[in-house]
Amino acid sequence: MAWGTPDMTAASQTPAARPRSVPKRWPTSLVLGIALLAPLLVVAVAGPWLAPYPYDEMNIMSRLQPPGPDFWFGTDEYGRDVFSRTLVGTTNSLVMGVAATAISLLVGVPLGLVAGYGRGRTDEIIMRCMDVLMSFPPILLGILVLAVTPPALWKAVVAIGIVYVPQVVRLTRAITLELMQEEFITAARLRGESTAYILFHEILPNIWPPLAVESSLRVVFAILLGAALSFIGMGAQPPSSDWGLMISEARPFVEQAPWIALCPGLAMGITVIGINLLGDGLRAVLDPRNTGGH
Repeated sequence: MAWGTPDMTAASQTPAARPRSVPKRWPTSLVLGIALLAPLLVVAVAGPWLAPYPYDEMNIMSRLQPPGPDFWFGTDEYGRDVFSRTLVGTTNSLVMGVAATAISLLVGVPLGLVAGYGRGRTDEIIMRCMDVLMSFPPILLGILVLAVTPPALWKAVVAIGIVYVPQVVRLTRAITLELMQEEFITAARLRGESTAYILFHEILPNIWPPLAVESSLRVVFAILLGAALSFIGMGAQPPSSDWGLMISEARPFVEQAPWIALCPGLAMGITVIGINLLGDGLRAVLDPRNTGGH
């Protein structure tokens, strides 16, 4: 079934996308997701200004201090304030997740449209290339992409974006193939519309709801993969503040000072749960088969 298929009798006079019914009450998952993510977004924007100390300021006299009035989340092995580093790490981690997802969408959506609309040999070539990429575990593919150059945060963002292109291509292609059977596409062809017009004015407006849900999942996976790459030294580099890097640096002190790893791990967990709830809520609102909020 198509997402947001227009009235077939008015296909030649109206746009492909039609207004979707929105539940009178927002799904609980959407409300909870927004409630969890709203403070994180504020921190992501204002984190460097909200931090009570510079994230890279060292104070050996205060090393491994437990949480207290002066250092809310304690300090690490160099005397750096864990709370300040967690705040700044929120900015870096969310930017990494969103930027990597944007790259996967910018590359994957056009490829999926072309594969689904062109079919035949074009579809076969694109999908076989995607199958090759998907045959590698994400962490391994990320390492392979980064192995040829010195590690850096922006390179990790590009690598993560490339890793998740196949999933976006497959989803876009599947929805495009489904929409190709609809009468409004046939009507557009009979009117003599160009391929570009059909792709971007008829098909693209109908695939954004599932892509919105997919994007929320990609952001979660991108944050987790970015943290994993930083954990093994292939992402953010010291003295940068990144959740994965902070957890990696805390390994030798887990028993002596568990708060060093606990705080960034807790921030990551809240972010993942919030984005997952947001994605579930978006699915409930945007899926035309949905009859009400959760």
